[in-house]
Amino acid sequence: MTVKLFSKEISCMHCVMHIKQALKELGAEHTEVDLATKIITLETDNLDAVLKKLTEIGYPSEVI
Repeated sequence: MTVKLFSKEISCMHCVMHIKQALKELGAEHTEVDLATKIITLETDNLDAVLKKLTEIGYPSEVI
């Protein structure tokens, strides 16, 4: 399923790359991170694991 998440902690391109790498390791597909809007868009079948991982790496997120 396609999921859109918002994380107020996204502030730079390092954040974007860190998020993409962490979610890639989880098997999330087609991850896009928009620095301007702080929105993460991805394909996943395990939303709970994605939210847990984002919190662990410092980017707590909420589904929008």
